Amino acid sequence: MNTDYADLAALTRRLADIPAEFLGEPSVAGHGEMAVAAIVGDVLRMHGLHASGELLAGFQGRSAHADRNRLALAAVACWLLADEALIGVDLPHPALEDVVGALVAEMAAITPAHAFVHDAERREELVRALLARLGLRPLGETPAQAQDRLSAISAIQRRALLAASRQAEKRAREVREALARKVAEESADKWTRE
Repeated sequence: MNTDYADLAALTRRLADIPAEFLGEPSVAGHGEMAVAAIVGDVLRMHGLHASGELLAGFQGRSAHADRNRLALAAVACWLLADEALIGVDLPHPALEDVVGALVAEMAAITPAHAFVHDAERREELVRALLARLGLRPLGETPAQAQDRLSAISAIQRRALLAASRQAEKRAREVREALARKVAEESADKWTRE
């Protein structure tokens, strides 16, 4: 996050004002009206990137259960990426592909797509995460401030911290159990010697 970008409020407001067409039902297995692959292709083209057929195939959707939320969030992220201020920035193509691919998948695995439109904190989380992946930060914030705020509201980071905490607790429990076994063995050895 080395480059100043723009008014964070303008992008979060853009999310709040998203057209209904971007909130439609994604086309999955022949059902739904929103062709997310076409939206992704168009937005990437706006940024000067010709999306490969392989990349776009990931936005076709084969299973409503597995793909619906991810595709819906991809359309929402594309609405953000289509902002005129972002179109005017020379964004690295791998970062753009990462936003519509990996970032969207990570966020969709945790939070329903429409929450990123209807909930103010989730809107800010999506905008901040998108900017961070693109190497940008909100205007007027230092890199540390931008990272701290993203960390404070990021469901992805909360999930990672919880997983790490669970792992640490599991390891501590294993160590306690091993120590208790060792004490019990030493005590049994002492009793058999006496």
